[in-house]
Amino acid sequence: MKREEKNQQSRRRILDSALTEFACRGYALGSINTICVKGDISKGILYHYFEDRDALYLACVGECFDALTDWLAAAEIPAGAAQAGLENYFRRRLLFFQENPKYERIFLEVMLTPPAHLAGRLAEIRAGFDAFNLQVLEALLEGVSLRPDVTRKEVADTLRQYQDFINAKYRGQDADAAAREQGCLRALSILLYGVIAREEPLR
Repeated sequence: MKREEKNQQSRRRILDSALTEFACRGYALGSINTICVKGDISKGILYHYFEDRDALYLACVGECFDALTDWLAAAEIPAGAAQAGLENYFRRRLLFFQENPKYERIFLEVMLTPPAHLAGRLAEIRAGFDAFNLQVLEALLEGVSLRPDVTRKEVADTLRQYQDFINAKYRGQDADAAAREQGCLRALSILLYGVIAREEPLR
């Protein structure tokens, strides 16, 4: 086996064990000792690839957000069809977490309660995901007239706040992921279309 291939396998084994640990216990309680014991990894090998626990956690977060963004980006965004686009977005996001449950806890922790001392580096890691969400929003709002006193940036910021609120409501090990994603979809739909039934369009 070539050294490069062996290095990749060793790093993969460390990441797999770390993903399991951080998914189960979060950053605060995640233990290097447990990662090493359960992954049958020596501390020397772990620290050869990752400087410290922070570096290992950031690598897990990076893998999570890259995988989620790539998964969502693989779907076509229906321009100008806001409701259908939202439904498709959250359906795919739910499917991703169903197929990759280890990533879900890490995703929610970063979105809701990130380790304060890593906030800047986590923001850099999730920048691609945030940019993709803005791209989705632009596609969904294409051809849609907003109120003159509302900017697309304000819409994006509010959508993000709504998602954070719903994510926080359903956080926890036993949370129903499907209910959480449906709650996000419902909240964003209400934001986009309002709550007052109109008999005729406003002029």
